[in-house]
Amino acid sequence: MSRTDTLLKVKEAEAQAKSIIEKAEEEKRNMITSARRDSVKRIQDAEAQIRADHEKQISQERERLAEERESLLKEGHDKAVELEADADKRLAKAKDHLIKEFERTIDAAS
Repeated sequence: MSRTDTLLKVKEAEAQAKSIIEKAEEEKRNMITSARRDSVKRIQDAEAQIRADHEKQISQERERLAEERESLLKEGHDKAVELEADADKRLAKAKDHLIKEFERTIDAAS
């Protein structure tokens, strides 16, 4: 093999190596771009899931608080009705007592 043939083969090998390196660099850039896109998408998906979970928890807590509020309002209403009925009973007793005292005072004055 002559020196010229050897130099041509070396040049061909260098050209192939350069082509392989350029192709590898392009693949590397594509992979990096793809990885960045995937990571951004994963972050956005995770943030969306976190927001959805947060909204669900807030909604559940609001429902629980609404139920508790209704329960407390019902309990307060029932207690008010009970107190009003008790007050009505005591009012009747107080009226009877006052009438008896008034009659006793009149009887004593007569």
